[in-house]
Amino acid sequence: MPRVKFRDADIDLVARMMRAEAEGEGNQGMLYVGNVIVNRAVADCADFTDVRTIEDVIYQVQGGNYSFEAVQKGNLFYSPARENERRLARQVLNYWRDHPAKYALWYFNPYAPCPPQWYGQPFTGQFKDHCFYEPAAGTCASIYS
Repeated sequence: MPRVKFRDADIDLVARMMRAEAEGEGNQGMLYVGNVIVNRAVADCADFTDVRTIEDVIYQVQGGNYSFEAVQKGNLFYSPARENERRLARQVLNYWRDHPAKYALWYFNPYAPCPPQWYGQPFTGQFKDHCFYEPAAGTCASIYS
């Protein structure tokens, strides 16, 4: 059973976002970004109580801006997905989860060492340039299922 309900169009959305956000970090980095996308779709906490589909996650607006910068100004996001990215997207949509993004709902590239917390959320690890953060203990049980 897939981690989240998805359509063929969602495979393309996830694939395009993974490449736009982490192409320079290889397949592993793109899988971690995909983990965060899927985690947000299944989370029922924090900023994600009203997002239930992949499309909701990708196009979510917070504070007047898209949650993923690539939607607003990413040429790679608007380029067609390649088969490798589609294969990776199917993996994360169906089953793939791994540390440091296994339960992460947030990531960013600080261009400096990763801070121990980001907006009160604990640091779970780093892969190349991206720092990953999961919900504080006891605040989001849905992400751990």
